[in-house]
Amino acid sequence: MNRRLASLFCLLALIAMPAWSQDKPQTQLPRVALSAGMHLINAQVAATPEQRSIGLMHRREMPINEGMLFVFEQAGMQCFWMKNTLLPLTAAFVANDGTIVNLADMKPQTLDSHCSAQPVRFVLEMNQGWFAKRGIQAGSKLGGAPFNQPK
Repeated sequence: MNRRLASLFCLLALIAMPAWSQDKPQTQLPRVALSAGMHLINAQVAATPEQRSIGLMHRREMPINEGMLFVFEQAGMQCFWMKNTLLPLTAAFVANDGTIVNLADMKPQTLDSHCSAQPVRFVLEMNQGWFAKRGIQAGSKLGGAPFNQPK
């Protein structure tokens, strides 16, 4: 009986573990170097459904030239919200070739939906104001390995 109880406890712990991890920021994501004109960006890459769903939740700060690049398997209408996200962010919705389709400023901890103006494969989140302070807007082009991949 004790062995069954211990096995059940271990199984319940494994099932609950993903829920526990959602209360903490993700920190072990791969990184990619991107550019926006002469500006360099060190972006974490969220490429799996789980990584994308957690995104930048629960982070209290992010260095100035860092961000998160969300990579989707195929282009689609991408919409983002800010549940459990503590930082004000700007989302750049980016086409396959690195062209910014549109930008959206997002307020922390809201459920407002911010969507791409057309189907995109990439979304780059940066600290709010990062793009505006550098004169980067819709139509500007980002550089980096993700935008040089075959579609």
